[in-house]
Amino acid sequence: MGIPYYYSLRNLWTRKLTTGLTIAGMALVVFVFASLLMLAEGLRKTLVATGSYDNGVVIRKGSKSEVQSGVERGQASIVETLPEVAAGPDGQPLVAKELVVLISLPKRGSDKPSNVVIRGVSGASLLLRPQVEIIEGRMPRPGSSEIIAGMSIAKRFKGGGIGESLHFGMRDWTVVGIFDAGSTGFSSEIWGDVDQLMQAFRRPVYSSVLFRMRDPSDFERIQQSIENDPRLSLDVMREVRYYEEQSEAMARFLRILGMSLTAIFSLGAVIGAMITMYAAVANRTAEIGTLRALGFQRTSILGAFIMESLFLGLIGGGVGLFFASFMQLLTISTVNFQTFSELAFSFTLTFRIIYQALFFSLFMGFVGGVLPAVRASRMNIVDALRAS
Repeated sequence: MGIPYYYSLRNLWTRKLTTGLTIAGMALVVFVFASLLMLAEGLRKTLVATGSYDNGVVIRKGSKSEVQSGVERGQASIVETLPEVAAGPDGQPLVAKELVVLISLPKRGSDKPSNVVIRGVSGASLLLRPQVEIIEGRMPRPGSSEIIAGMSIAKRFKGGGIGESLHFGMRDWTVVGIFDAGSTGFSSEIWGDVDQLMQAFRRPVYSSVLFRMRDPSDFERIQQSIENDPRLSLDVMREVRYYEEQSEAMARFLRILGMSLTAIFSLGAVIGAMITMYAAVANRTAEIGTLRALGFQRTSILGAFIMESLFLGLIGGGVGLFFASFMQLLTISTVNFQTFSELAFSFTLTFRIIYQALFFSLFMGFVGGVLPAVRASRMNIVDALRAS
């Protein structure tokens, strides 16, 4: 004969203070756990969304990012003539030869500087990135000292607004447009004419070559053509894979940090649950004896107390997730470990994070309740009844 579930819920309700404190402790742990997972997922999603499955990125062999790469003009021309490269509306290859450098800019409201990506672009750059849209102003004129800024740059950095100017590369640059790149890393970049930026920074080589494939399934053939060509010392990746690699180091760090903090905080939550359940056993000794006298088996007593502890964990997990979900309203910035530039992104809650957090909260409840439940189930009927 089993004890009904509502018995466990009723007992939690009768001990409002201790139940509330235990739930609050578990909710705090789940909040931290879920928030850090959301942080890592937001970073990964932002960088992966930056890339396109149909595009390929060519960088120097052995380079980890565009900032470290160098592609000579002759090598870029060879890539441009590959038959697998798609053609644009004008019949020209959909290829963008780009430059990527870092500069330091002060933030609005403070003099604290941060690294910002400057990307030298060409005519095909916008065609290759349909997620980028000019929302104010216009594109820079070729051959001019004009630039456009991502929304994140315009909001957070001095001189990044339309009509304002920035000084770098030994000249002044005028912001003539603001672009929206959605939830991608491009929103944290500044774009300008690639030839002008190469002159300003005295860079004789491109950082990367971006191209659209005629057929995405031809990637392996393109990869063999580029990596086996003795004239080239280049690596090629799908653009989406390139940005996945950019996020791996930072996301791994956040996950390790999250697990470490969660492990520390969860000890307190488990101890709190254990104290709550031991107190419940001590206060209900006579009740446990009565249940045994009525014919309920030890396993039923054990299951009832474990069920109470699991309810504590589940409620705490739900509360923690509820408050963690509001973190999605925030946009934060951090340093990309691969490029050392600032990247703005948002917390992202997924179904995977939800069930991981709820499973973790149930695990805390089980660990905190199993020993008190075993103690309750092993009570002698006579001794328990005498305690009344």
